[in-house]
Amino acid sequence: MSWRRDTSEKTSEGRGITGFLRSLLSEMPWSEKAEAEEKHQFATPSGQVLRVHNSNGRTRITGEERDDIEVVAFKTGRAESADAAQQLVQDIHIDFQETGGRLDLDVEVPRKWNRRGAANLCIKLPREMEVWVAAANGRVEVEGIRGLVRAKSTNGAAKVCDVIGDVEVATTNAKVSCTCTCGRLLARSSNGKIEIDQHRGSVDASTSNGLIRASLEDVGADGVQLATSNGRIVLDLPEVVDVDVDIRVDNGVIRSDREVLAKGRETIGRLLGRLGAGGKLVKLRTSNGSVSLR
Repeated sequence: MSWRRDTSEKTSEGRGITGFLRSLLSEMPWSEKAEAEEKHQFATPSGQVLRVHNSNGRTRITGEERDDIEVVAFKTGRAESADAAQQLVQDIHIDFQETGGRLDLDVEVPRKWNRRGAANLCIKLPREMEVWVAAANGRVEVEGIRGLVRAKSTNGAAKVCDVIGDVEVATTNAKVSCTCTCGRLLARSSNGKIEIDQHRGSVDASTSNGLIRASLEDVGADGVQLATSNGRIVLDLPEVVDVDVDIRVDNGVIRSDREVLAKGRETIGRLLGRLGAGGKLVKLRTSNGSVSLR
């Protein structure tokens, strides 16, 4: 008696499974892709304000030495067929409206369970403009602005770079990054870390879960407030600085490379004191994590 399996039967079975899988994949949603590029040019609105809302996709805004606004949208669509993907791209609508001296840009992407669309925006505008941007399911980047910046992203990182002006930036489930900024900085993140580098001015930053790392070249009049529920805090201050220090940790340690002149008796998990002549407040809080002052 032979226990060897018939190879012809095995080969036939393998071909059958392969053919079935190929047929199944060809009918899967999002199997076909279509793309299109859309470009627009606008005069700068009288109020020098741009507001952008992108319902699905990445958004990059760059300030330049120019007197107009250029918007390039890279639209993509995935669907069950080539025709459906192309129709989805055509249905991605970009609406522009100027009201009260402000230019509003809204991107609407149709949503269906078996189709996916997105519009990635690249916007160039005069440096002196004020920028408001909100995006869902895509990162936000703002660079080179000399005015107020308000940036908000859901399920996408937010990056602000080379901005002189007050900044308000917030993310949900993503990272916040600010580099070479000057002004009042307000940063918020839910389930994401916050990194601030080469900032001049006051800082108010908090996250529910994540590291906060900040490097300051100058401390603004409103001081520094950093808080995280679960994560470390690392703060680098200027070499010469006059601030009052208030640090508290619930479950962690406090490390200081600076000679803080303590106020009163030291307690576990708390450091009160001053650097230099004191003055502006540096307030650091974490529930579960360490704090490093450098």
